[in-house]
Amino acid sequence: MLFRASQPSRRQTPADAEPGHFRLRLSAEEVLVQLRRNPRARRYTLRVRAASRDVVLTIPARGTLREAFDFARRHAGWVETRLARLPEVVAFTPGAVIPLRGAPHRIVHRPGMRGTVWTGAEEGEPALYVAGDPAHVARRVGDYLRREARKDIVAAAHRHAQALGVSIARVTLRDTASRWGSCSGTGALSFSWRLILAPPEVLDYLAAHEVAHRREMNHGPRFWATVDRLFPARDAAELWLKKHGPALHRYGAE
Repeated sequence: MLFRASQPSRRQTPADAEPGHFRLRLSAEEVLVQLRRNPRARRYTLRVRAASRDVVLTIPARGTLREAFDFARRHAGWVETRLARLPEVVAFTPGAVIPLRGAPHRIVHRPGMRGTVWTGAEEGEPALYVAGDPAHVARRVGDYLRREARKDIVAAAHRHAQALGVSIARVTLRDTASRWGSCSGTGALSFSWRLILAPPEVLDYLAAHEVAHRREMNHGPRFWATVDRLFPARDAAELWLKKHGPALHRYGAE
């Protein structure tokens, strides 16, 4: 979701004197706009990020803050339209339906039950039961999803590492908006916990992708050949991520 303007003619404002963001007034609210100066950019660019549900304004090398603010204000209607098209956020509250390993589960509160969170069926449909105080439902659901994500991701990563004959270091879970996984030169792997919301084959593909970097720290032909050996159905998994991945970030918002 981009909007571009032509190349500006004024000199840039020194980066160290610039704010990192500003608030843009829309018709019914204010939205936070992140400012990014890019020396390689040729024009002003507005982008609405679906994952983080915010706005980024890129300033080219010779751009000024005044021109940037004017550009954003002139296109406030464009920003508002794009924000309105984003899918509605889904909080972890009783009655909400969230995906777990790709299958919709309804959150059902059971205050009188023992335990924390468990799966079952409610009126023939998959359910995620949560015990305890109502104030703790969201936190308990979030903790449960992260535990399940760690279990599935660690198992998949070690399975692919054994198949490839490589070692991996620690596995870290994060809530990143720009990438689903990463691999460091030391073999430390990092993944988005939100992969537990996706179908199992998508999580498995991301685990194979990052483990393959233990052989090739790039995205060249040999890397993709390694991924295909570990996970032959990568095209289908990538297509799912492209189509449905951004929507996973709407779950768990307050």
